[in-house]
Amino acid sequence: MLRLAGLLLCVTSFLSTSSLGASAGPQIDNDKLYKYSYSAEVGLNRPTGSTRGNAGFRISSDVDISLVWRNSEIQDEQLLRVQISNVQVESAGKRSRKHNIFQGSSAESILGKVRLEALQRPFMVLWKMGKIRSLYAQKAEPATIKNLKRGVASMLMMQLKSGKMLEADASGKCLVEYKATKDQVVRIKHLDTCKTQEMGFTTHSPVLGVSGKSASETVITLENGIIKSSDVEETHTLSVNAHHKAATKVLSRQSLTLKKIEVGPAEVAGKDAASVVKSLDDKLMSVGVMGEKVKTKCKGCPNLMDTWKAVRSQLELDSLSKAEAPKSFLMLLHSLRKASKSEILTVLRNCSKTVLPQLVDAVTSAQTPSSLAAILEFLDFSKKEGLMLQERFLYACGFASHPTENMLHSLLELSQGKIGSTDIKESTVIIMGALLRKLCLKGACEVPTVVKVKEMLLAGPDSTQVESEIQMYLLALKNALLPEGVPVLAKYAESEVGAFSTIAITALQRYNPELITPEVKKMLNRIYHQNQRIYEKNVRAAAADVIMSSSPSYMEVKNLLLSIGHLPHEMNKYMLSKVQDILRFEMPACKLVRQVMKDMVSHNYDRFSKTGSSSAFSGFMARTADVTCTYNLDILYSGSGTLRRSNMNIYGQSNNALLHGLQVTIEAQGLESLIAATPDEGEEDLESFAGMSALLFDVQLRPVTFFKGYSDLMSKMFSMSGDPINVVKGLILLTDHSQVIPLQSGLRANAEFQGGLAIDISGGMEISLWYRESKTSVNNRGALVVIGNVTVDTDFVSAGVEVGFETEATLDFITTVQFSEYPFLVCMQMDKTTFPFREMVSKQEKLPSGQTFFSKKSRDQLVPGSEFPLHQENSNMCKKVFEQAW
Repeated sequence: MLRLAGLLLCVTSFLSTSSLGASAGPQIDNDKLYKYSYSAEVGLNRPTGSTRGNAGFRISSDVDISLVWRNSEIQDEQLLRVQISNVQVESAGKRSRKHNIFQGSSAESILGKVRLEALQRPFMVLWKMGKIRSLYAQKAEPATIKNLKRGVASMLMMQLKSGKMLEADASGKCLVEYKATKDQVVRIKHLDTCKTQEMGFTTHSPVLGVSGKSASETVITLENGIIKSSDVEETHTLSVNAHHKAATKVLSRQSLTLKKIEVGPAEVAGKDAASVVKSLDDKLMSVGVMGEKVKTKCKGCPNLMDTWKAVRSQLELDSLSKAEAPKSFLMLLHSLRKASKSEILTVLRNCSKTVLPQLVDAVTSAQTPSSLAAILEFLDFSKKEGLMLQERFLYACGFASHPTENMLHSLLELSQGKIGSTDIKESTVIIMGALLRKLCLKGACEVPTVVKVKEMLLAGPDSTQVESEIQMYLLALKNALLPEGVPVLAKYAESEVGAFSTIAITALQRYNPELITPEVKKMLNRIYHQNQRIYEKNVRAAAADVIMSSSPSYMEVKNLLLSIGHLPHEMNKYMLSKVQDILRFEMPACKLVRQVMKDMVSHNYDRFSKTGSSSAFSGFMARTADVTCTYNLDILYSGSGTLRRSNMNIYGQSNNALLHGLQVTIEAQGLESLIAATPDEGEEDLESFAGMSALLFDVQLRPVTFFKGYSDLMSKMFSMSGDPINVVKGLILLTDHSQVIPLQSGLRANAEFQGGLAIDISGGMEISLWYRESKTSVNNRGALVVIGNVTVDTDFVSAGVEVGFETEATLDFITTVQFSEYPFLVCMQMDKTTFPFREMVSKQEKLPSGQTFFSKKSRDQLVPGSEFPLHQENSNMCKKVFEQAW
């Protein structure tokens, strides 16, 4: 028994000793120097471009690795000495000597003597279980150099068994998946999970935004447990959602290959890695494994005033419809984002009056603390002068791509202070609603300022008796789309004031159908069917639109169809057109409508043969692989033939997201006295009024009034020139995407995608009593430029690729009504002019010596104009209206 016990004790002792010395991770041997060749390459191009045409560079060198210290208790914890030598920098693409700016340049002439010495200075790496735990380098070394050393160290990251785990290397902290076999390890990095030290921003709307796709794979081959080779390929593709051909690709490659093994230095004794490092070189400090921010100084770059002088002529009013305007706007924007408050104020105070509104657009769109502080100091909201500049500032805030709490707080303080104009007061509150929504979409719905503004808007309509202020709060809620706002809007939808009802109902239409509760649906049905009181036609029509677009029930659809034939004459026709449009355009409610129409009581000739001039029509403006653009036109007339409501909508759909690009609504009432006609039921006492409301890129703007009251109407009648009234004019930053892409090599790519739009939307209304004719027009002029660039700037060499497209377009919507006889004639026209479309790509490389490589290509095409098709009845009517021309 004692012999058996002694044998077991010996075996146990042997197994314990074996376990202690066993390796669960890779190791390198003592007294050996492992000599590797190393290269890190970055190439920039379009995704479809050949690698031969890449802009970029390659850094190649020798790398010597040796063991300095090993933990005697944990054999897999090793301190390695790494030294880079024989550095070379060359072009990543294949170019002729004439176009190769690296030809004949040494590493010292490119990096500079100080940086080259720093790069070739030895550093140390704590390597445990195949993972880099610490990197020791001199803290005073340039950030670029330390990042390149991190890139070399990242090549050693590995493990000998398959699995997933979080790891940190030069590109950040990411989820990594390992696939291990006997002599090979594949390391797949899930780049969408990476957390880095630099956060960018992007446009809140996916339709206007930028999509990215990234991949990283390292293949490590082993020989006798030693790394024989390690090869990394990492790609990052960015593209504009609305036009995926405008795309860039970053290709990063690294290679570490064992050349030979020589006799190396002996292992050093020590308690731990930190004390060993200090004993060998007290200047070495732990600097972290993840890459650090790199601040590069732009030598010879123009300052803000120089940029402004170069672009201001392109921002004159006469140039706003040309592509040069948004292109100059984007150039100015980049300069503004780097400028101080004092520099921005200097430009604002020395600007001519004709260009100042466009400069206000650009300063506000920059969205930096300095630009916001400068514009708030420049504008004096307590005075009535400068109303246009104040409104341009507010609209630019509403269209902000990535608003901050500080911007909302500034508007809140502004709304609570002295404002010289009631119009500006209204615009301020309305735009606060838009900022509130964007901040909530970013996950900042609970920050103090947002909570305060939320409470203010929800309580606003009940806090005043002034009609204009109630409308202001309702329009702000229409922008904010707060779930808590649904009950408030539902309450005002049943108001006796038609304007309140219309705003509240159209606001509810913008909500997700899931938030339209059964109680809200009951309210909408009460309005449409006039269960409790009589409502204006446009209010009832708006209620019907929300019912049909909010997952209606079988009985709701049936009751809507049964009402046709019992409505005012023109509303019968409008509802009939609406049902037919739902079926023809296959809207979500179409299946249920078809099901209801199987019942002959709901669907019969008498009900579906109603005549009139009102209409509803939807169609496609454009259908491409990237984006689908649709439009709809709804026209509702009074029984006398005068316009009651004209509503034009344009939607963009991309990446399973919907953008309400444009809504222009013209409303008129109380015009029957002009032609001695009888008003419709419920509209006998309406005051004469005509106005226009615009919603642009999901932001509701302050409505404008053409005339209000009979005396105002008559004065406008005799002074009406037919010139359109401006609704919105200016420069808008549509796409705004910025990110830093830290590569595993230690290099960093900076991506900037911006899209600028110069827009002019105007509307007009003409009435001729002599010819008994009215004409309403909505004119849209615009120039769009989208530019995306990716640069790798190391402060000793830079490379970049820039892609983009630009276009200029015009879209007119004209409605002509002849009411000299009944039934009156109505002709609607929606025309798109022929417009140019250009795509561009350019590449550049630059050395500190000033040597530059630059290439640029572009492709132009003309997109033919067209008149968008409407229903056949409209075509027949237009022939009669313009019969002399046919």
